[in-house]
Amino acid sequence: MSISLRILLVLIAILSTYSMLKRIKKFKLQIEYAIFWIVFSAFLVISAIFPEVFNLFSKILGVYSPANLVFAFIIFVLLIKVFFMTIELSLLETKLKELVQHIALEEKENDAKENSEKKD
Repeated sequence: MSISLRILLVLIAILSTYSMLKRIKKFKLQIEYAIFWIVFSAFLVISAIFPEVFNLFSKILGVYSPANLVFAFIIFVLLIKVFFMTIELSLLETKLKELVQHIALEEKENDAKENSEKKD
């Protein structure tokens, strides 16, 4: 890999890290999500600085191109992240449904009390 391409990759990785950190701060992301994106962006910076690591791993794993290994690894990590976010979304939807049902029952009880007080 040429030195100019490595410098470009490092700059892009650092800019993406800066952008992620800025957005994390702006949107006040929860710490668990922030840690994931910080580690992910650090991985991008390290992989841009030391691309030889992927050459070594691609030879060990028998992958034709180190770029294919990087893409496969990133896709794998993001699929795992999407899976865990789907689980969390499902749990939140269940909690929301239970909360809505609870509020509806409380409103029904309050309406029943108000109706009985009006009759008295």
